[in-house]
Amino acid sequence: MAETRGDLASSIGLLALRLGAGGLLLYGHGWGKLMHFSQRIGTFADPIGLGPAPSFVLVVFAEVVCSILVMLGFLTRLSVIPLIIFFAVAGFIQHAADPWAKRELAFVFAVPFVALLFTGPGRFSLDAKLGPWWPVGLGGRRQP
Repeated sequence: MAETRGDLASSIGLLALRLGAGGLLLYGHGWGKLMHFSQRIGTFADPIGLGPAPSFVLVVFAEVVCSILVMLGFLTRLSVIPLIIFFAVAGFIQHAADPWAKRELAFVFAVPFVALLFTGPGRFSLDAKLGPWWPVGLGGRRQP
């Protein structure tokens, strides 16, 4: 079945969404944490009672590993789940008492990852390239 112009535009849009949201999160937040991992691990916030070190490791995992996976379009729907949880914790728990201007960034970042959870990564992704070997629920398309 030939892809329509609308399907192509949607796939390009999803690629831009993945690269933009994942790249901005990785570059603006995750990379700095990864590069200063040892200095920050003991002093990180503990919003859900796991301890500063486990909380920091989970945040770095989300902001670095999951962001890269989203950018590649690999395990996309699974990769956005830790990101959505991370931003929900940031917006609703960690910054709950802060003014909206401080909480807003968490929700702004959450929106594209929620969208990708529902749409999948699009045609220009590793999930789509794996095609028939990949379960439909993870973003791959079954070939007719």
